[in-house]
Amino acid sequence: MNFVTIDFETANQARTSPCELGLTFVNNGQVGETKSWLIRPRPNDFDYFNVLRHGIRAEMVADQPEFDVIWKEVQPMLEGAFVIAHNASFDMSVLRRTLEQFQLGLPNLDYGCSYIFSKHVWKDLPSYGLDQVCAVHGIQFKHHRAGPDCRATAELALRIFEEAGITAKEEIPDKLKTRLGCIKPDGYTPCKKISPRVNKWRYDLSKIVGDPAKHNPESIFYGSTVVFTGVLSSMTRTEAQQAIADIGGIIGSSVTKATEFLVVGQQDFRLVGDDGMSNKQEKAIRMKAAGADIEIISEADFLKNL
Repeated sequence: MNFVTIDFETANQARTSPCELGLTFVNNGQVGETKSWLIRPRPNDFDYFNVLRHGIRAEMVADQPEFDVIWKEVQPMLEGAFVIAHNASFDMSVLRRTLEQFQLGLPNLDYGCSYIFSKHVWKDLPSYGLDQVCAVHGIQFKHHRAGPDCRATAELALRIFEEAGITAKEEIPDKLKTRLGCIKPDGYTPCKKISPRVNKWRYDLSKIVGDPAKHNPESIFYGSTVVFTGVLSSMTRTEAQQAIADIGGIIGSSVTKATEFLVVGQQDFRLVGDDGMSNKQEKAIRMKAAGADIEIISEADFLKNL
């Protein structure tokens, strides 16, 4: 099976601020060469928290080419390829929006998301971040640099395909219950889990009303039921719920069989038990142990995926 894994690091929260790109090439089921490029974003503005995560600073890319120059080399490597990213909604939106920024056309490619794949294959993991899933499977790498991240994604994808008995990308929709995404010159289709649930859009619009103009089908929260517990440090719960509704997600008030994400903030230890967990979190853990498709994520992971 042949595919290319991709990873972007960004200078700030803007999807048009790539500062590093990594590609790893898998041929006939074997991990091959990894290439990476430092990129000078336009403008060359770095956010403190992004620098804290990946260690790339403005002065490190001051003499590096901008994305349009690098794209001349990268485009032939991606054209017509099957591309995989961990949390592909992020990496593919960086690709699309940066190409739009430089007024460059979109390539033709199909893509999948190893984050979504992992959730289907390994249902009992507490988290599905790249570092957490790789740690479980003994894949060691330096997280948050594009080269090591995309290489780890390649190794992880091969583990997934072996576990699911997949030898061709055409088998993915059936065996991983995932619709592959595609990018083409006239638009794109997001990679998305194939869900058997119905009527999941029926929730109380009188409380939190989303803006359809802001819906983002590429987000992992789009069409997913999200519940919050604890206090968020970055925003109020109402603001977080509004953000989910605007993306096109569903706000849940309690943990149920429909819940797909539980976002855990800071807990009031006067109210929680000796284990420091709220009733919602304890219930989610019990449901997950019983096989429920629910992911418990931190506020940091929630913000990264907004």
